[in-house]
Amino acid sequence: MPFKKKSNKTDQGFDSITISLASPDEILERSYGEVLKPETINYRSYKPERDGLFCERIFGPVKDYECYCGKYKRIRYKGIVCD
Repeated sequence: MPFKKKSNKTDQGFDSITISLASPDEILERSYGEVLKPETINYRSYKPERDGLFCERIFGPVKDYECYCGKYKRIRYKGIVCD
């Protein structure tokens, strides 16, 4: 049985799309962290190493609204950065 696409009047296509590389100034403007250590994940706790390639301070927490140490949990602490 062949697949038949339902036609919608709201479907819109693109005529063209442009992709370009970011300039060094744009990269610096968007960045807000620095990787200082080559470590990735702690083999005992399976948590990202601090200042490593997967640091939660740079890329955001693994669990939503929960810091690495567990001091701040839940949405009421939204926006608070743990030491």
